[in-house]
Amino acid sequence: MSVLSVNRSAALPSLFARPAVVAALLSAVAFHDALFELVHRWSGQEEYSHGFLIPVVSAWLLWARRNVLLQSVGRPSYAGVGLVLVAAAMHVVGELSAVFFLSQVGLVVTAMGIVLALGGHRLLRAAFIPLAYLLFAIPLPYLIEAKLTLQLQLISSQLGVFVIRLFQIPVYLDGNIIDMGTYKLQVVEACSGLRYLYPLLSLGFLAAYLFRAPLWQRATVFFSSIAVAVGMNGLRIGMVGILLDRWGDRMADGALHLFEGWVIFLACSALLVGEAAALAWASGRGFFDSFGPPKPASVFGLDAPLTKPPRMPLLTCLAVLALGGAAVYAISGRSEIIPERARFVTFPTTIGGWQGRVLSLDPSTERFLKVDDYLLADYSGADGAPINFYVAYYASQRTNDSPHSPIVCLPGGGWLITRLDRRIARIGAIDYPYNRAIIQNGSKRALVYYWFDERGRPVADEYLAKWYLLRDAILKNRTDGALIRLTTPLTDGPAEDVADQRMLSFMRSALPRLSAYLPPDTAASANAASLSTSKSDTVE
Repeated sequence: MSVLSVNRSAALPSLFARPAVVAALLSAVAFHDALFELVHRWSGQEEYSHGFLIPVVSAWLLWARRNVLLQSVGRPSYAGVGLVLVAAAMHVVGELSAVFFLSQVGLVVTAMGIVLALGGHRLLRAAFIPLAYLLFAIPLPYLIEAKLTLQLQLISSQLGVFVIRLFQIPVYLDGNIIDMGTYKLQVVEACSGLRYLYPLLSLGFLAAYLFRAPLWQRATVFFSSIAVAVGMNGLRIGMVGILLDRWGDRMADGALHLFEGWVIFLACSALLVGEAAALAWASGRGFFDSFGPPKPASVFGLDAPLTKPPRMPLLTCLAVLALGGAAVYAISGRSEIIPERARFVTFPTTIGGWQGRVLSLDPSTERFLKVDDYLLADYSGADGAPINFYVAYYASQRTNDSPHSPIVCLPGGGWLITRLDRRIARIGAIDYPYNRAIIQNGSKRALVYYWFDERGRPVADEYLAKWYLLRDAILKNRTDGALIRLTTPLTDGPAEDVADQRMLSFMRSALPRLSAYLPPDTAASANAASLSTSKSDTVE
């Protein structure tokens, strides 16, 4: 090694250590809400518990390539300022819409921008994959996670039935319920396979990065992790069904616990390692020689003179980061327009031919939902069948307190969504798009209608509701909204048609009365009050 390279290795860390520490501390302060949400979800959801390890692995990858990083330092680039501006915009949008996913991705983009401002494009190329690996620590948004869980439940159920039928066992699949005659298996949310898929994707990406092999082999290792996770979960469900048929529910329960968690994950990991070993052997390479941090084709900048880098790109990035953090702080503390409205305590219990009985959420559920006001009542019509009417109102959704979608809450309460589609009901002069779901819990079945009210605008699509939330937060300084949900039981026979007519009849009677309780868009300018977004300041 030349004296010049030794001098670079000794001098560069001292030049960049202090700016890097300042940038890291400033980023942590600016994105503190997003970081707290990360830790909360890592701690509370098994499928994301691997998130605690991702920053450690990313730091190790950077440390393993430290010589390459030092030799790749070039001229600082103002393109880093552009990346930090994009990240700050993502953070502001995430704060306005309560979509922390945007802020968390923005934090990774910020790290890349800082690297650009420190050492230019060559340094970012050398550090890109270890920094991009941090994205695997970011949980999916709740809506995407819920829809992905539903699809994985269906796929896992189908694979489990396929495995059971291989053993000549009669089985019938109804949605997410595996009917084996005497026994029924319910493929609930925890059996969807997401708890294996997301951690295994991060492991597959790491293995592909460290796998010194042609690009097609590395891509095969990464993408096969999806098939391995889903396939192993289907095999697990199938094995439980076989044990259930042979030895009863006690053995099946024991097997279910045996095949949960780390056992399945380790089996999936072993399959990935075996796949990589087979690919290495087929290419005539040794297994242990095929893994390690990628070696650069050439050493960048080793012969360049060592000079003190210009600080303006980095200082500009830090200034943008500080201003972005201040903007988010101002947004989170800004008073927004809260329209005057009637409280649900005055909502009538008699509506046309419907007679209602008011109910209450239990205190723990009410604290979890963080609603500002709600209506929960059972209404009965001429046929005596009840309709549970639930409306959850949020005066502000800027602090991540927002309506919980039933596609998330219902499976969490033990209900399986066996069918879900979207329809439109015309009530008066208004078209109400709504989601129609058939749910089941054991032998109980029910019909559910639900949609969202976004400042007087009925919306069925959760993503569209988020878009309206973001738009109105910026343009109208309002984020109030509500979830409306109707539920009625289903019985045997042609019950669905009867239940649909019952629900539509109730909608025609009840929805026109909601306008006083769910303020429309025009109410903001006529009757408005300022209310801090802090829940402690909300007038009850």
